Amino acid sequence: MPAAAAAPLVFITGASSGIGQALAARYAKAGWRLALVARRTAQMEEWAAAQGLGPDRCRVYGADVAEVDSIVAAGQACIAGQGLPDAVIANAGVSIGMDTADRGDVDVMAQTFALNNVGLAATFHPFVAAMVARGSGRLVGIGSVAAIRGLPGHGAYCASKAAVVAYCESLRTELHRSGVQVVTICPGYVDTPLTRGNRYGMPFLIPADTFADRAFRAIEAGASYRVIPWQMAVVAKLMRALPNALFDRAVQGRGRKRRRDE
Repeated sequence: MPAAAAAPLVFITGASSGIGQALAARYAKAGWRLALVARRTAQMEEWAAAQGLGPDRCRVYGADVAEVDSIVAAGQACIAGQGLPDAVIANAGVSIGMDTADRGDVDVMAQTFALNNVGLAATFHPFVAAMVARGSGRLVGIGSVAAIRGLPGHGAYCASKAAVVAYCESLRTELHRSGVQVVTICPGYVDTPLTRGNRYGMPFLIPADTFADRAFRAIEAGASYRVIPWQMAVVAKLMRALPNALFDRAVQGRGRKRRRDE
């Protein structure tokens, strides 16, 4: 394990639970220093202490990723306090069902995009120019297989994750040959507090630590795009290939994501 001063640094948003916390644990296991962003800083600090991660290995930054100035300030504080990260993982996100006929759910869609999309770009913002100047770094966007096709009751989430994939692809082409890699990771179903309330089947469900291990290896390998687990990549391709009429029939009766008031 490398000495703390020489160890690489990863900046992770949404690190207080689920995929974000699992990724933090995996990077810590590999000897990386951690810069962890969450609104629940006390919970995150308790987790770091339980892992035996002192301030030389892990620092916690309180920020609301949906507020541009808040997350940009956290990134700037990380650079000032720990240095320029080697990897930035924009993991923070929200998944709430919506019904377009409900006025309040239109606000839910705006809030979803504020966190899942604008927040992702704002997470990357403080680091891009400095990484390009250094000639190295990885910017990792966490998408979803929900980006592949729209599902009933999931309009806000599916649209936001499709936007994550397209945005990361645009950024990847912009940074081509700069030395900065852009990686898109699309989880299938991962066992987290976010998914446990789902009212529909979740094929190929995997534990969060299994996802984190596979994501870590994909990021380190420099993959530009990866669906985890691989079985969901096959399912996604089949779904994409289905004619609309068949797809529409296939998803009828599927359980819908819980809306905010549910």
